[in-house]
Amino acid sequence: MNRDGIKALVSVVVLIALSAGLLVVFKSRQVLGKAGLKVVEKPMTNEQGKSISQFRVELPEKILDYSSTNETVKDVELDYLPKDTTYGRRGYFKEDGFLFNRIDLSVVLMGTDRTSIHKPQFCLTGQGFTITDQERVVIPIDQPHRYELPAMKLTATQEIKLRNGGTVNLRAIYVYWFVSENRLTSEHKSRMWSMVEDLVKTGVMPRWAYVSCLTRCMPGQEAVAYERVRQLIAASVPEFQLTTLPSSTTPVAPPATALAR
Repeated sequence: MNRDGIKALVSVVVLIALSAGLLVVFKSRQVLGKAGLKVVEKPMTNEQGKSISQFRVELPEKILDYSSTNETVKDVELDYLPKDTTYGRRGYFKEDGFLFNRIDLSVVLMGTDRTSIHKPQFCLTGQGFTITDQERVVIPIDQPHRYELPAMKLTATQEIKLRNGGTVNLRAIYVYWFVSENRLTSEHKSRMWSMVEDLVKTGVMPRWAYVSCLTRCMPGQEAVAYERVRQLIAASVPEFQLTTLPSSTTPVAPPATALAR
């Protein structure tokens, strides 16, 4: 290796060492921020009905003309996510003749370990869906004042095998966003950037949550399915989310960088 190569190698090693040192310092000094959602002291259970946490994000039992049930946390999530993760799960149903009348509302709230929050696309692909479309949307929220919630809408397809040996393609509408005590965004990269920015400037690690809403439908029913999801989000968000945006403004996310996992 020539002299220039050695200098480059030494520079890289020094930068890695400095970065590692800074991360250790920040971690030793950091304070975990408050959640931007309502967290209550009620047990959350796994698929076997065993309590996994004494706290959960409280999702509303009654929204519009939907009935609902508390849902458990899947074992695969518990194996994958940090132990101090807090969850919220609820399934909503409406008897109105629509073939797929279930909408699942889910919350993953990080603790001291930021890896509780992952890239949302993994959730759909992990369930066997293939993402076919992605677009930013805004959902008007009326309470406690009118503002526009920034969200991301994914459309996906899943092939289901029937008992007779045939197959049918199902569609999924998946809407998600991220929320902390002071921020709302639909962008995973922006969330990562703002987390680093807040930690460096204030020493506070923002306690981010990842909120998602999932429903299924037949091909051709995507617009109707999304409208149902939009209405449920608009009605339910004021019941469990504390963080808002200024009245009647379009949200502007922090600039995206290459910090996403």
